[in-house]
Amino acid sequence: MSREFLLPDLGEGLTEAEIVAWLVAPGDTIVIDQAVVEVESAKSIVELPSPYGGVVASLFGEPGQIIHAGQVLLTVADPAAADAADAADAVDAPAAPAVVGVPAAMATAAPTGGSGAVLVGYGTTESTRPARRVAAGRFGTPRAADAPAPPKPAAPPAPTAPTAPAPPAPPVAVSRAERPAAVAASGSPAHVSPAITSSSTVDPIRSSPVVSPIVRRLAREKGFDASMLAGSGRNGLVLRSDVEDHLRHLSTPAAVPAQRTTTAPVASDASADIRIPISGLRKVVSQRLTTSRREIPEATIWLDVDATALFAARDQLLTATGERFSVTALIARFVVAGLRLYPVLNSSVDTASQEILQHGAVNLGIAAQTSRGLMVPVIHGAHAMNTRRLRDAIAALVAQSPDGTFAPSALTGGTFTLNNFGSLGVDGSAAIINHPEAAILGIGRMIERPWVVDHELAVRTVVELSMVFDHRVCDGGTAAGFLTYVARCIENPVSLLADL
Repeated sequence: MSREFLLPDLGEGLTEAEIVAWLVAPGDTIVIDQAVVEVESAKSIVELPSPYGGVVASLFGEPGQIIHAGQVLLTVADPAAADAADAADAVDAPAAPAVVGVPAAMATAAPTGGSGAVLVGYGTTESTRPARRVAAGRFGTPRAADAPAPPKPAAPPAPTAPTAPAPPAPPVAVSRAERPAAVAASGSPAHVSPAITSSSTVDPIRSSPVVSPIVRRLAREKGFDASMLAGSGRNGLVLRSDVEDHLRHLSTPAAVPAQRTTTAPVASDASADIRIPISGLRKVVSQRLTTSRREIPEATIWLDVDATALFAARDQLLTATGERFSVTALIARFVVAGLRLYPVLNSSVDTASQEILQHGAVNLGIAAQTSRGLMVPVIHGAHAMNTRRLRDAIAALVAQSPDGTFAPSALTGGTFTLNNFGSLGVDGSAAIINHPEAAILGIGRMIERPWVVDHELAVRTVVELSMVFDHRVCDGGTAAGFLTYVARCIENPVSLLADL
């Protein structure tokens, strides 16, 4: 009897995901809660554990394929039935089946019932999921799912009369699963000459590590496999810049191979239209921003602030404590204090009941530009943190921002957003409120400007704050009160002591 493992509900209304990599192959023996597939939803990349134990019978879907909630991911057969079928076909009695990535003692003791697990870390039984095999799957060594099946022994060919050697066949592209066999047959090493780079040609037998789903998707949309490029990252990792360099090379006349003999002109891609699908994270962001613009009657106010004293306070903290505090962390502390004085800005609107829901906890969202696009990870319970804990929480989010690998729980529940778009080199922005929140505060770049101090012209470090708020929640007086409070704290950080 076989059981079907369906794509579970990934939460937050997400109904589809993209297969990133299979962690098992048909014929592997697995245990309950063992991770079997890595998928990318619109918010994060997660490993899904199997709710069943047994022998993997079939896999449904290839890496890069979009699947929807409720579709079959794989089927698991009862191990006893699988052993009986193998015994009928085998000449010698086979050894005990090996569980991929799991000790033999654990495999033999594994139950065969369902665990009800949805995501890694959730289930009704003690997890027996092995450690994530990043090095085995993403950095060069093929997983079991990528390895070709061992060929059955064939009878030796009948002797024939000697013939002249056939001319060598032209090179052909092979799939990733076929590359090891193709390399072995050709007698050439697994890695070709280093002279072949991502800016020159695509190597049909190369297998470079590719981690980022964005890189894989970008290459796939342009008609090639990113793993066929020579990566410029660590351990040959293919980066987005490698794919973009290859695309730029293809769009230049120098990309035409020298051996091409056709006289037809090569069309330039400079004027060609490109269709970019709105999917994954971009689809979720588009829907949320569209809802915000459609439902929220927003208003924007802004203020130029002298931040010279803020930098002086940061240096004083370093001298007094030996610890570094970022300017963003200090402003975040001022924002949390301001929301305690103006709590109506820490709200959302319930359109169904026509009520303003004022939240008791401050869950501070920090807008972050990642390789997957704009994301807003949330610091839950920011109101209960001191400046040091808030600084550490922001630093943890910044460390995860480059690849955007945030847990789904870190991207939900925000009540107010802080957006430091000054890091992008701009002074200000009329930002879009992160629906269903009621306000967002933007921080522009901090640069030296002429400023009047005590009726004299001086050079000061100035920043522009821009505040966008939901006019249904409050009027301009409340929003202006909050903005000027944060500005006073920036201009004179000691003033915050009066409110602690």
